[in-house]
Amino acid sequence: MPRTPSPTTDTGRSGSRRVSSVVAVLTLAGTTIAFVQSMVFPIVPLLPGYLGASSADTAWVITATLLCGAVTTPVTGRLGDMYGKRRLLLLGMTVMVVGTVISALSHSLAPLLVGRTLQGLGNSVIPLGISIMREVLPAEKLATSTAVMYGSFGVGGSLGLPVAALIADNFDWHVLFWTAAALGAVVAVLVALLVPESTSRTGGRFDFVGAAGMTVGLVCLLLAVSKGADWGWGSGTTLALFAGATIVLPLWSWLQLRSPHPMMDLRANARPQVLLAHLAGLALGFALFATNLVLPQLLQTPEETGYGLGKSLVVTGLLMTPQGLTMMAVSPFAARLTKAKGAKVTLMSGSVIMGVGYLLATVMMSEVWQIVVTSCIVAIGVGFALGTLPAFIMGAVPMSRTAATISLNTLMRSIGTSVCSAAAGVLLAHLAIDSGGMTVPSENGLRSVLALGVGASAIALVLASFIPRQRPSAGSAEARVRRHGREKTRR
Repeated sequence: MPRTPSPTTDTGRSGSRRVSSVVAVLTLAGTTIAFVQSMVFPIVPLLPGYLGASSADTAWVITATLLCGAVTTPVTGRLGDMYGKRRLLLLGMTVMVVGTVISALSHSLAPLLVGRTLQGLGNSVIPLGISIMREVLPAEKLATSTAVMYGSFGVGGSLGLPVAALIADNFDWHVLFWTAAALGAVVAVLVALLVPESTSRTGGRFDFVGAAGMTVGLVCLLLAVSKGADWGWGSGTTLALFAGATIVLPLWSWLQLRSPHPMMDLRANARPQVLLAHLAGLALGFALFATNLVLPQLLQTPEETGYGLGKSLVVTGLLMTPQGLTMMAVSPFAARLTKAKGAKVTLMSGSVIMGVGYLLATVMMSEVWQIVVTSCIVAIGVGFALGTLPAFIMGAVPMSRTAATISLNTLMRSIGTSVCSAAAGVLLAHLAIDSGGMTVPSENGLRSVLALGVGASAIALVLASFIPRQRPSAGSAEARVRRHGREKTRR
């Protein structure tokens, strides 16, 4: 006779399927957000013709999303901890879809900027998704799942370039936004149907003054960093913004430390394990953007320069796709290393691999296969290093503060990306050459930016080496895994 499954077995299988569904949906959400953010890169040079605006004005299409994402992510994380992480994740996805629809309907710059600004709210999906995973996933699946979700950001970014280029080459550019809006709507429905709401809440009141102060300080800092090259680093506007950030952010920090219900728990974020993870996130954001900036430019630089590979935008996007896929593919292996040796070892290993990849990239620049190989080596290092950051945070903060703290880590990574873009822009501008009437980055300029990637990897390694090894608390995920393993051994 066939054996009738026991209720326990049925429940276990049902629970496993539910967990797999949650991980799949949240990973798809992360991929979608990364795709939406990167999909406009191929059409930015064409936007002045599409919209009848100057290149300087259309560049705000990128800056608007960056600023909105950076400023709103910590706020959304705090609100998620207070009122429900799934609720805020759904809100972010919905607003992102609305912004994408507005962009799809736009025929001038103003509505497109409104749409792209609203799309920046989707940047909170990764920290909110990881926070949900911490609550609903079994401890033994948490490390792998969070690493895979971080890897989804690389996949979405890599897919955005070739897909956007193909659509822009063969269809009206509005189709790109309609496609993204449809994908975002599907993901939002899946989140509503399959992802459970979090139960851990911080309570208290929302700190509107703290949120406003943080917004002003971050806008001043990020605008100065991202637009300083265009306005001039010594211009009055740039210096005024830096001065504003220098005044506002320390004052905001002073007030936060004295608030009974702060927007950001700075004392918790100042713990060595968390603080060093934030600084490592900044270094990793810098390093990750270096390869995304240099290698596509090298591939598209005309062959007449003697070092450029002269590839089209579509081909360049396809050649960069393996980088994102590699980043996600190695995430489970990074999680296994973390379980066996600890997050500190994984972060240090990833930093070393990333630095080796950048060193190889400085000398392997003459063939397409070399670009693919070196970009994948860097992606392996990023996949190992980036996925460890939530582990440090979740091991040091209570569950009710997870979203806000991981959101701050995401913000630090965004700041690292902005600083890398500014530093690379200065180097490439000073080391540019003329080729057929076009100004293109020189070979030495590209190598210099890759050298910055080596330096950022070294900084991440040094920071990781100072992260203290902490004994897991009784309620931490790592402790639960160890107790589970001991119980299995006794049985």
